[in-house]
Amino acid sequence: MSRSKTDSGKRPVKIRPPSPKTAPRQTAGRSLSCEPPTKSIIQRRTQSLPSPSERRRLSRRASVRFVDSLGLDLENVKVFKSGEDPFVPEHVLFRLLMNAELASSKRMEISLPYLKPMFSVQPGDCSNFTERLGCQQVCLERVLCYEPGIIGIVQVVNLAFEKEVSVRYSFTNWKSCSETKAYWVASKSISNGPCCDTFRFHLPVPPYILHPGAVLEFAICYEVMGVQFWDNNGGQNYKLTCQSYKLPVPKECEDSMIHFI
Repeated sequence: MSRSKTDSGKRPVKIRPPSPKTAPRQTAGRSLSCEPPTKSIIQRRTQSLPSPSERRRLSRRASVRFVDSLGLDLENVKVFKSGEDPFVPEHVLFRLLMNAELASSKRMEISLPYLKPMFSVQPGDCSNFTERLGCQQVCLERVLCYEPGIIGIVQVVNLAFEKEVSVRYSFTNWKSCSETKAYWVASKSISNGPCCDTFRFHLPVPPYILHPGAVLEFAICYEVMGVQFWDNNGGQNYKLTCQSYKLPVPKECEDSMIHFI
């Protein structure tokens, strides 16, 4: 077979694979390769890990600390001296006593303080009330005791339109005292007596004085036409003493009482 002149004139071209050491060309600071540049992560990892000696040193200093959401300590160490009793709030003691009563299967009772007048009959119910009112121009008619304090009703003789009624009271046997004003309620005429005005007053009772044996004393002042008239219970003042009574708690209410406290 004969070859053509064109085939005889070509020379074979040698194909040579690219060397792996040849770095790709870059144009304008951009890489033509799609692969991200390789980084040495082994060297960075060895830098972040502490050495064995550092780990031993850190383990000696490790400790546990309890804090709240603000980073404040949850623990508070208090060292009591010999004979020094810690203060326990009253509501905590009360709840402990209630739990003890429940554990012993006894009937639960609650002691509640209250103020009781030291006079057995209300002044307005006495037979000589009208006579006393005519002589003193002012008289306490009755006292009502309830939880927030004391309410009193006073009758004064209507000597003039402008008048003022106040109550002076003390919880400390008159070592200190306070004063409150009474407010007009109504006008009325007492049978076989003068025309009178009714006043009402309120005495607040702080809870901290409600302990057995505490005494409240008060007297009433009526000021009219520049003159003062007093009703101080014949010089003895009106007195109320704090006492306590026991209230039994039904069994069905005991659990709710504990949760309420």
